[in-house]
Amino acid sequence: MALSPQFGSIVPSQAQQILANNYLQFNGGANDFAQQYLPEIYEQEVERYGNRTLSGFLRMVGAEMPMTSDQVIWSEQNRLHISYNNVLSGAVGATANNLVIPIAAGTIINTISVNDTIVVLDPVSGLEAKGIVTVSGATLAVPTGAITIAPYAGAGAAASMVGVFGAANAGLKIFVYGSAYGKGSNIATGARVSVTPSFTQYSNSPIILRSQYTVSGSDMAQIGWVEVATEDGTSGYLWYLKAESETRLRFEDYLEMSMVESEYNQNVGGAAAPRTLPGTQGLFAAIQTRGNVEVGFTAAAGLDEFDAILKNLDTQGAIEENMLFLQRQTSLDFDDMLASISGGFAGGTAFGLFENSEEMALNLGFSGFRRGSYDFREP
Repeated sequence: MALSPQFGSIVPSQAQQILANNYLQFNGGANDFAQQYLPEIYEQEVERYGNRTLSGFLRMVGAEMPMTSDQVIWSEQNRLHISYNNVLSGAVGATANNLVIPIAAGTIINTISVNDTIVVLDPVSGLEAKGIVTVSGATLAVPTGAITIAPYAGAGAAASMVGVFGAANAGLKIFVYGSAYGKGSNIATGARVSVTPSFTQYSNSPIILRSQYTVSGSDMAQIGWVEVATEDGTSGYLWYLKAESETRLRFEDYLEMSMVESEYNQNVGGAAAPRTLPGTQGLFAAIQTRGNVEVGFTAAAGLDEFDAILKNLDTQGAIEENMLFLQRQTSLDFDDMLASISGGFAGGTAFGLFENSEEMALNLGFSGFRRGSYDFREP
């Protein structure tokens, strides 16, 4: 049968009849006559990349709160007890028991009073000395950071601050642990420094995020269904709303990533000047500014490097339960570090029991561990 027209418009018939004008040709585009039958169509969308969203971290750590203003201001408590870092020891001679606190106007002031008992520590050598304060520059008309100590270890050069820590040692730490007065003594007016509680104030600004999805009216009238599964756990049949759903999920990811990755705008001028686009301080920027940062952690150092992190956590009053949000390489470093102490050699530690069962899977990873009163777990 000759097909006429060979090329041209196709007129569908009302019934399934083989006619010359309703023949569907397959020689256009990438099709040819070798493709005699309609292809099989797998209507379910394949989730090639799995869960593609990034949101959920801030929700897990409870760091979400609503706000409606252009600025948020909050205050944080300072330390309760009196302590100083980077204290300078005096010189040999009359100033052998003198210490100098590095005061700074408005931020660090000398609040140590006469008769306070203190501990002086050198964090490098581990040496320490205790004594009572006999002179303090905190009570002068113009306060200074100088104090004089009477060591409890006794007299002599070996018992002086310089004798213990050396002259001009600028890395000492001081901690006030109490005071000592004689029986029947009184406190003269102005003899002690009144310590007024202070706090540290922080502020941040929100940012405006926008996204858009458009669809033409003619496209909305088309009927083309695809079975889809979205990252929020729902599934069903969608067509044009599939793109809308992904736009929404993408925007939700932008919301969270902006809170984590954002920086203050330091641009001095132009269209992106801080006056119009101030930016915001994200989680990573806040940690870099006033958090605890460990650089270059590796499993090669074993537990020694990790123990240094724990000692730093002790100084910050860290909580006992901790979550580890790790990228792949750091997660493998932790697995290597923990596996290195359970290798079965002399001095090693065995984790769990292994009964040589052929059906038991070999687990080379760790989901949690406890070290130095701290618990660490991976989500």
